[in-house]
Amino acid sequence: MSFGKAKRAWINLKSKEVSMEHLDEKYTRKWGGMRGLALPIMLKEIEKDTDPLGPLNLLIVAAGLLNGLGFHGTCRYGIYAKSPLTGGFGGSDAGGYFGPALRAQGVDALVFKERAEKPVYIWIEDEKVEIKDATDLWGLETGPALEKLREKHGKVTAILIGPAGENQVRFACVINDLHHVNGRTGMGAVMGSKNIKAIVAPYPKAIPPKDPVLHQEMIKVFSNWKDDPLSFGLHVHGTAGGVTRLNQDGILPTMNFQQGTFEGASSIDGKLMTETLLKERLGCFACAVRCKRVVGGGKYDTDPNYGGPEYETMAALGSLCGVDDLDAVTKGHELCNRFGLDTISAGMTIAWLMECVEKGIMTKDEAIVSGFGDAQGMLKLLEKIARREGIGDLLAEGSKRASAKVGKGSEKFLMTVKGQELPMHEPRGKKGVAIGYALSPTGADHMQFAHDPLFASPDSRPMKDIMALGILEPLPVTYLGPEKIRAITYLWYFWAAFNHLGCCYFVFSPRSYFPIHRLHSLVEAATGWNITLWELMKMGERGLNAARLFNLKMGLTSGDDVIPERLHTPLPDGAFKGSTIGKDEFKDAVALCYSMMGWDGQGIPKREKLAELGLEEFI
Repeated sequence: MSFGKAKRAWINLKSKEVSMEHLDEKYTRKWGGMRGLALPIMLKEIEKDTDPLGPLNLLIVAAGLLNGLGFHGTCRYGIYAKSPLTGGFGGSDAGGYFGPALRAQGVDALVFKERAEKPVYIWIEDEKVEIKDATDLWGLETGPALEKLREKHGKVTAILIGPAGENQVRFACVINDLHHVNGRTGMGAVMGSKNIKAIVAPYPKAIPPKDPVLHQEMIKVFSNWKDDPLSFGLHVHGTAGGVTRLNQDGILPTMNFQQGTFEGASSIDGKLMTETLLKERLGCFACAVRCKRVVGGGKYDTDPNYGGPEYETMAALGSLCGVDDLDAVTKGHELCNRFGLDTISAGMTIAWLMECVEKGIMTKDEAIVSGFGDAQGMLKLLEKIARREGIGDLLAEGSKRASAKVGKGSEKFLMTVKGQELPMHEPRGKKGVAIGYALSPTGADHMQFAHDPLFASPDSRPMKDIMALGILEPLPVTYLGPEKIRAITYLWYFWAAFNHLGCCYFVFSPRSYFPIHRLHSLVEAATGWNITLWELMKMGERGLNAARLFNLKMGLTSGDDVIPERLHTPLPDGAFKGSTIGKDEFKDAVALCYSMMGWDGQGIPKREKLAELGLEEFI
């Protein structure tokens, strides 16, 4: 296997036919991997009336272009389908070992059509894809299922679903080796709808680069990463180390985004978790950062086999729900990984329910939770949701659909964009994030582009690095004028390229240490292409426009590019007390972003923009 060409396997689950499609260098240089291996066929084969949980939806698992390279942070792969949560573009990526393992076996993408008659799992080895019986795995939580797969096949890496995916919970996720998660947009539900329990491959080995000398040079470029506090902090405390900092900044989502500070923040911080529950630090394929946590013990006897929580989980099951019990939060993380639940949507949906109880819309008995701060109620609800039992069946639909059924004004407490619940970042204190939430093709998402604080200080390493994109002046975090929108647009193109290459934000600048102006050299080392940063950014822009076209085809409009009403009201506390996102301010910023993207006033990509990006076939 080498870099630069690709193979896409087509698997008809109903007929059990498997065929291999060979993609030449022209395709991969234009589209890369991940989204680039999914979006062109999604645009052609998925229709507006396709049921996301029906047999005509596609499920696509695709490796990043650089997966398998012996280099830090190049292991991310993606899973794509029409989302059962948003009805639009569904996509979620993860790190770990599965993406490199897929490419090491000579396959870059898997395209699943139709639905298997009975539970199956997929075995990939030596460029072959086999459909195997999974009757004995169906119904198992992710841990026992992975154990059985390893008894059958030895040392393997696997992505799999738990009871939540089998029960088609709309925000069910896909778990990779119990520690890594394709969390968002309900890809686990789509996998369950197709009766796929797991996809399995032998453990990966590195794929040789085209230019070993340049590859070694790139390794040296990253060698001083421990000297960078933003990077080394990820190793020491993981992303969970951000809880206290965001609380001090007044932008820690609390009580369903009603507040920006949480009195119990120090009780659920990553530093405390390191000191009390940490068992081990793990990482991804070929990566030295090792930002993953393994935690265990505590009063709920948390199982370390399921890793440990990221910041998003600490906040979603912690401050957002008013829970200041670290043991309960880490146990909640374990339950979500066992059952296969997205911790963000799970926490947000429970927080919505808690507010419904506190505002008298539902009773404690109906909700089986007493309101904010009820840690035990939160833990009970996670299993109820995964198994669709009682109130859990309502919540398994996601907060937007649940609110539509409950009514009684409960929609006022919704914190969703395009039907997907907000991540744990408060945009009233970093306003560029609001544009990312609104315009993300997958619904509310915090990984569209670098957050405002990274380019707010003139002397910071991220700001100096971002200058390579032509962003030459720092910008205030609460500014949403033309210069901020220009910076956002450039950063969007750049970070979108990661969703084709398979790069991790925690290795590459501006969030981490590997410099922006050397990314093209790393791609050249792997592929041998004489490529530029401009070409890579065009790849990212192409993917964003293709995803936009897909959403338009599915019936989404500019009317869906909005943020929750609560974000248009002032923050009541903290360092950003009184800060709000004005409706006119937001509307003007979105309109300007449309124009800079080459879209018309309705957010539709202009014909000339599509032609410039080589997307004429989709006009």
